[in-house]
Amino acid sequence: MIIDVKDLLKINLKDEVIVFETDTVYGIGCLIDSENGIKKIYEIKKREDKKPLAVLCASNEQVKNLVKDFELNSHLADKYWPGALTLIFNKTSIISDSITSGFNTVGVRIPNDKIALEILEKYGPMAVTSLNISTEPAVLKFEETLAFLDSVDYIVKGKDLSSISSTVYDCVNNKVLRQGKIEIG
Repeated sequence: MIIDVKDLLKINLKDEVIVFETDTVYGIGCLIDSENGIKKIYEIKKREDKKPLAVLCASNEQVKNLVKDFELNSHLADKYWPGALTLIFNKTSIISDSITSGFNTVGVRIPNDKIALEILEKYGPMAVTSLNISTEPAVLKFEETLAFLDSVDYIVKGKDLSSISSTVYDCVNNKVLRQGKIEIG
């Protein structure tokens, strides 16, 4: 179902999979405690289960509950969040292995997008990845999200985007894993 964000904010999203814009690309996500939603995301994307999902948050406070040693790299968060930087930290037990593909780490990000932040402020952190079939380019145009209409529960109305994926920085090993919009160095 295509829906406005104000209407989405009135719905119980337990086990629902949604598509929404971020500041980089369109994302597909669910609540972090929804094992059914996480499984469905992997199925929709045809994603290998050894490739972890990221977690999007609305604030540093949300992030601090999910990761260990946030303070050691809070300077990066302070400089680039909200924005196109995913930081990888050791995870706490709140984050399930289904999100991280069994890894002890999790990638987290605070997007710089009004719609994404409204959703994350209302529902809390979400397990999210780019909207696309694995190996295909990430979806940037709202019209292209409609190809997933029969696979997801809600597609939040949004605008066409023109960005590239976030930079991924591994705070545990201090290295860039994917160069994206933000240059670290």
